[in-house]
Amino acid sequence: MKAYQITAAGEPPALRDIPRPEPGPGEVLIRIAACGLNFADLLMMQGRYQDTPEPPFTLGMELAGIVEAAGPGVRHPAPGARVAAFAGSGGLAEWGCFPAERCVELPPDMPFEEAAAFQVAYGTSHLALAHRARLQPGETLVVLGAAGGVGLTAVETGRLMGATVIAVARGEDRLAVAGQAGAHHLIDSETADLRAEIKALGGADVVYDPVGGAQFKAAFRACNPEARYLVIGFASGDIPQIPANILLVKNITAIGLYWGGYMSFAPETLTGSLAELLRWYEEGRLRPHVSHRLPLEKVEDAFRLLRERKATGKVVVTTAS
Repeated sequence: MKAYQITAAGEPPALRDIPRPEPGPGEVLIRIAACGLNFADLLMMQGRYQDTPEPPFTLGMELAGIVEAAGPGVRHPAPGARVAAFAGSGGLAEWGCFPAERCVELPPDMPFEEAAAFQVAYGTSHLALAHRARLQPGETLVVLGAAGGVGLTAVETGRLMGATVIAVARGEDRLAVAGQAGAHHLIDSETADLRAEIKALGGADVVYDPVGGAQFKAAFRACNPEARYLVIGFASGDIPQIPANILLVKNITAIGLYWGGYMSFAPETLTGSLAELLRWYEEGRLRPHVSHRLPLEKVEDAFRLLRERKATGKVVVTTAS
């Protein structure tokens, strides 16, 4: 079978032919239909992600497909089930073996491409806004990187939770996507005085920041007293230093959120969050935005879209014929 692998530290990934795996105890074999790409995959390529496996390993954190076989001790999901899995790695392949406990059965009408784009982006936003920041109806939520993979879901989730959503993105086209997802106000990060624009709209009660860098500095200084600042990631490549004196003076709370970490210390929190999100999906309240779908043979083109910020929402690689 084909798999997009890193075989040694410091070497670039490549599409390789490897043996098809067999499920071990507690595992299921999935015929992978689609894999969603994440910024963390790019960090893994550089050996900079906190959960980078030891080489050799196959890239691809989240996937969807059909269970073909179950290993010893597995009763659920059964062969034939349509599932999504957050695996951490292994998704950019035609088949893969993954822990059964990490699989979730999909609604009957949910396409694999949407399922593969669902867990990390929506899970991150829902857990950040509902569980960590305790976003309340009527509060003002500022979303940086609002047209990206997680940012767009934060716009959508924040709107559903009753917040007034200010979307910050680069350029009119990307802002239009955020507007379609439900943002009430749009700010162009390329041309606007971000701090002044946010303050003119009443300031931020919650900031959702997957960007870091200069946008962090501007949004942080536009926070209202008792605001919550969610640190989601650093897509800009610049990890900012939080000025503790402003935390003190304005009674601001800085909150870190690493969605995947909950797998190890509070998996039930993820399970509950995902169950609610899937209910919202079945009710038609969530509309996953996949801007690009490319076959596995063009996986490097897919990553180029992510690296060069040419995608909105999610990029998905399809792996089944």
